[in-house]
Amino acid sequence: MASSTNCLPPTAALSATATQRLSPATTTRPSSISFHFLSSSSSSASLRLSSNQRRSKVRVSDGNLGAVYVTPKCFASNPDQLKNAREDIKDLLKTTFSHPIMVRLGWHDAGTYNKNIEEWPQRGGANGSLRFDVEQKHAANAGLVNALKLLQPIKDKYAGVTWADLFQLASATAIEEAGGPKIPMKYGRVDVTGPEQCPEEGRLPDAGPPSPASHLRDVFYRMGLTDKDIVALSGAHTLGRARPERSGWGKPKTKYTKDGPGAPGGQSWTVKWLRFDNSYFKDIKEKRDEDLLVLPTDAALFEDPSFKVFAEKYAVDEKAFFDDYAEAHAKLSNLGAKFDPPEGFSINDEPPPAAGVPEKFVAAKYSSGKD
Repeated sequence: MASSTNCLPPTAALSATATQRLSPATTTRPSSISFHFLSSSSSSASLRLSSNQRRSKVRVSDGNLGAVYVTPKCFASNPDQLKNAREDIKDLLKTTFSHPIMVRLGWHDAGTYNKNIEEWPQRGGANGSLRFDVEQKHAANAGLVNALKLLQPIKDKYAGVTWADLFQLASATAIEEAGGPKIPMKYGRVDVTGPEQCPEEGRLPDAGPPSPASHLRDVFYRMGLTDKDIVALSGAHTLGRARPERSGWGKPKTKYTKDGPGAPGGQSWTVKWLRFDNSYFKDIKEKRDEDLLVLPTDAALFEDPSFKVFAEKYAVDEKAFFDDYAEAHAKLSNLGAKFDPPEGFSINDEPPPAAGVPEKFVAAKYSSGKD
C-alpha cells in the first residue's frame, strides 16, 4: 500500500461562498493525516482522513449550492523522493561502476512476468520481490545481492520510494549514464509485502540452453515481448561481464577486465564494457576476439533468420538500436507491475541544463580497452 506521505491534497474549484463546510462523502474513522484546502476567499478548513481511505471522495459543500467531489492524488512512490534518489544513484554509479549489475537487477525483478496469469502478484513482474532472500537465491540471480547492498542506503534515505520503483529507476539510470538512450519510464509500482509472494524459480532465461533461439522465444513470448524486443534487449550485453563463479560462463579475467574498473575479472562481451552502444552486435557478428564473450544465446541472434534481421540492422545503425532498445526497456520495466496511480507517473519534467554545465560523467571513459 502507498505510504500516506505520498498523497497530494486535491484542489477544488469552489465559488466564493462555497467555502464554509467540508464533510466526507463516506464515513471515516479518526486518523493522523490532515489535508488543508484553500478556498477562493482565502479561508481554509482541514479534513482528517485515514490512510486506508486516501482515495475516498471528499464532498466540499456550503449546504446550499450543492457539492464538488474531488479525490486525493496518491502515489505508491513519492515523486520528489524518486527524483532525489535518481541523483544519488548517479553519484553511486560514478564511484562503484555498477551500471551492469543495476541493469540486471531491474531486468530480473521484471523478467519473471507471465502474461498467462492475471492475478497480481502471482503473475510476477516488476513488484520488488527480488529484495527477498528466497528469490535472490535463485540461480539466475547469483550476485545480485551486491546490487541490493549498494541500493539499501538509498532506500533507507528515501522511505517514500518502493523497492519496485527503485530497481527500475536504477536500471534505467544506469543505461542513460553509460551513454545509452533516454528511457521513457513511468513510476508508481506497488511492492509485494512478503517472501511468500515471490515467483517460483525458473522464469528467467538461461545462457546456454540446447535450443537457444527457441528458449529465448519461450521465455520472452511468455512475457508478451516480440523478436524485435528480444534482440534489442540482448544488446544491453554491451555492458558488463560474465563471471564464471556466478553464472558458470566466461573467463576469470581478460585483457579488458583484469584491471577493472570496479572489482577486476570476468569476461566482457565488448571492449568498452561500461559504454552503452551498438558494439555488442558488431563484436558478436565478427567473433574475432577470443577475449570477448559469445554465449549460445548471443550467437543465436545472427543464426536465427528472424532475429538476424534486427541484429544486422543494429550492427550498422546505432540510432535504430537506441530507439528500439528504449522502447523495449520501458516495456520490460512495466511488466506485471501494479501502478498507483493506475496510469503511473513520470519524473522527467526537469528543465534542460543551463549553458556551461560541466560535461556529465560517462562510464565508458573508465572502461578498459582501446577505441
